Amino acid sequence: MRNRAITPWRCKTFPLYARLVRYGFRKHATYVWAALAGAFTNSVFGILRAYTLIALWQARPGLAGYDITDAITFCFVTQAFIGPMQLFGGGLAIPERIRSGDIALDLVRPASLQLWTLAEDVGRAAYLFLVRGIPPMLLGAAIFGIHVPATPGQWLAFLTGFAIAVVVSFAWRYLVALSVCWLLDDRGVAVVSLVLSTFFSGMMVPLHLFPGWFGDLALALPWAAMVQLPTDLYLGNAPVLETLAFQAFWAVVLLGLGALGTRAIRHKVVIQGG
Repeated sequence: MRNRAITPWRCKTFPLYARLVRYGFRKHATYVWAALAGAFTNSVFGILRAYTLIALWQARPGLAGYDITDAITFCFVTQAFIGPMQLFGGGLAIPERIRSGDIALDLVRPASLQLWTLAEDVGRAAYLFLVRGIPPMLLGAAIFGIHVPATPGQWLAFLTGFAIAVVVSFAWRYLVALSVCWLLDDRGVAVVSLVLSTFFSGMMVPLHLFPGWFGDLALALPWAAMVQLPTDLYLGNAPVLETLAFQAFWAVVLLGLGALGTRAIRHKVVIQGG
């Protein structure tokens, strides 16, 4: 058998976390039909949401500072975010590995459990955005017409905001996954996370519709950084530097909490079946 030992040159060219991103991408690429089915579902619900928003904006023109085309664009951009941001929860194998006892092996690896998992999740998000996210946007553009960023700078701002949103989403789901170490079962926490992520992210309706202090609170929470803010960057309705800084703030805070949680489970972890 040919020796497949990794040379120092290969280690330098393909660092560990870059290879894990590729692994996450290829792992989910094996489920192409599931991704296409998800794209179809997102497209159908996107059309239903679009007609609902059209009726609302026809009754209340200029609501939340959006016109009808903005509202339709918001609808299909947020539909495209469902897969990459894993807004309905899950996407990480940590709870299952805790229940099986395999988490013990993960914690003794020389690589960071948090960064290892993040790298795989970035690959997953990239694949799902391409296969499950873009088709609903193309369908929305064909049926209703949507806004498209007008300048390379606007595209760059959106893609940067999207990348940070993926990290914020991961960091939140990582904390939910780690909770299994103490709660033994993540179903209750997952339901709470689902409600918070869908309602306060802007997935249901634009957060700008929420009145007064409640709207200000919703825009200040980390879930807004997952959907509402990158969508506003796509529409060109948000100050770029302030928006990216706000997203980066929550990414750093949640990743920091995840690092503390990872350190805590090294000292005390409950392994079911291990």
